[in-house]
Amino acid sequence: MNFKLKTLVAAIALGVSMSAIAADPIKIGVAGPFTGGSAPMGVSMRDGAKLAAAEINAKGGVLGRQIQLIERDDEAAPPRGVQVAQELINKERVVATVGYINTGVALASQRFYQEAKIPVMNNVATGSIITQQFAKEPANYIFRNAASDQIQSEMIIQEAVERRKFKKLAILADSTNYGQLGREDLEKALDKRGMKPVATEKYNIKDVDMTAQLLKAKQAGAEAVLTYGIGPELAQIANGMEKLGWKVPLIGSWTLSMGNFIDNAGKNGDGTRMPQTFIQDPTTAKRKSFIDAYVKAYNPPNGRMPSPVSAAQGYDSIYLLAAAIKQAGATDGPKILAALENLNEKVDGVVTSYAKPFSKDDHEAIDFKNTVFGEVKGGHVVLAK
Repeated sequence: MNFKLKTLVAAIALGVSMSAIAADPIKIGVAGPFTGGSAPMGVSMRDGAKLAAAEINAKGGVLGRQIQLIERDDEAAPPRGVQVAQELINKERVVATVGYINTGVALASQRFYQEAKIPVMNNVATGSIITQQFAKEPANYIFRNAASDQIQSEMIIQEAVERRKFKKLAILADSTNYGQLGREDLEKALDKRGMKPVATEKYNIKDVDMTAQLLKAKQAGAEAVLTYGIGPELAQIANGMEKLGWKVPLIGSWTLSMGNFIDNAGKNGDGTRMPQTFIQDPTTAKRKSFIDAYVKAYNPPNGRMPSPVSAAQGYDSIYLLAAAIKQAGATDGPKILAALENLNEKVDGVVTSYAKPFSKDDHEAIDFKNTVFGEVKGGHVVLAK
């Protein structure tokens, strides 16, 4: 083989090699509970993220590369969440991860991303301290596009105290980090108004009888029950109130919109109210397109997403990351971080249109303006009136 031919062959080989490198997918982790009581949230979040990735890939991807989602079931268990985080970082080499449904899993797992300088977009977990866990460090890699419990607890108390004029409130919260941190936020919101709950009761995941807790709340004269928990146990609260013949309003965090609350509570869930960033209602062209695509792709029973909020925030989280990667022109963590903190491009999501949603000191994309009250009515969540 003469020199010119060797050079040509080498050049072709190098070109193929460079092309292969350029074509490598951009790996983004998707971590959440896809089994168990939290599964409606995790599955909806994952499926929303998959829709967004498919749309972006159909338009050529990001930086000329396709997005590849690497899914892992954290089972809503902090030890499993830690294992998943390490696997996604060290084995899969993800450039970012979206997800975390459960506050306890987020707090246990996201420290590994912080150490590795890889961004995390919390798209469902709402514990107020999640984005503050590493806020005092020089760079904070933890972001969120979900309504924090600080926002939700204030809205819940405004609804109960200011709008509906209740003076005696009971709080029922599960024993997880999510439930107990949410309870603390409710108590802080009450304390600002010089009020205290007349009863504060705790229960465990998988508890099926809330009679003791509900009796204490009833005997204390509670005019409404405020909740912080997830679907199955929340349904036990609604059904337990029916058994006691005690009909007072149920107002709680966004998880009262979960399909496994609505289905298990049946008529006992009607009238329940909760903060929502997204309701499955085609109020805009973007929302109609998203809802139609979700229903067509996943064919959920009765056309209802298991957790509309989770699906919408999962979808938006991928678009936010894609915009940051595009702006950064690279996939290394510090550059994506810098882009997220100063996004130039408006991101048209289904929850909202995000215009500079983050800054160096504020990693929360959702505020009071993006959050409304939903109400359970006939097996669906509708906008509360």
